[in-house]
Amino acid sequence: MPIFGLGCAGGVLGLGRAFQLAEAHADKTILFVAVELCGLTFRRLDASKANVVATALFGDGAAAAVIRSRGDGHRFETCGEHSWPDSLDVMGWRVEEDGLGVVFSRDIPTLTRTEFRDVMMVFLKKHDMSLDDIDEFICHPGGAKVLDALEDAFNLPSGGLDTSREILKNYGNMSAVTVLFVLEKVLQERKQGRLLLTSLGPGFTAAFMTMTA
Repeated sequence: MPIFGLGCAGGVLGLGRAFQLAEAHADKTILFVAVELCGLTFRRLDASKANVVATALFGDGAAAAVIRSRGDGHRFETCGEHSWPDSLDVMGWRVEEDGLGVVFSRDIPTLTRTEFRDVMMVFLKKHDMSLDDIDEFICHPGGAKVLDALEDAFNLPSGGLDTSREILKNYGNMSAVTVLFVLEKVLQERKQGRLLLTSLGPGFTAAFMTMTA
């Protein structure tokens, strides 16, 4: 089932779709693969700030997960998404003559700080959860300022999303793939409890998923 166009939100939303497929087909093993070749979008004649920032921030990457509905392991709980109306100018791409022109609003950190939290709380409440029920936050690191805003939204201290910051520092923003790198590192550290996976992508869209480890 190919999925295209979800951008940075694709890691969380794609993983959620894979878990749903596994639940619907209990006798099947699901392979979820995320591949991002962000370097292909570089436009050498575009000297705009957005293109330069995108080139410096984004990197290529790939990740995969094998998912089954039976047996031991980490348990999927639920997933969801929210798209803000009239937000196409916040994040996305423009089709230009020489490729894809990146669209990045300078308001993304502000939107994350002021509006993401309310949407997240609605998602958690819908599934009878609150922030107090979350033991670990697995966040797509869209950038340093976005991580600052997410820490505010989660009521975390500055630097609280240390794993997301480490992945961003070592690999850059690999779009949909990045949150899967964060998840892998957290699971390797054998942290237990309920995990909340989040990401923000074009649309402007917020993606959520919870699982237990």
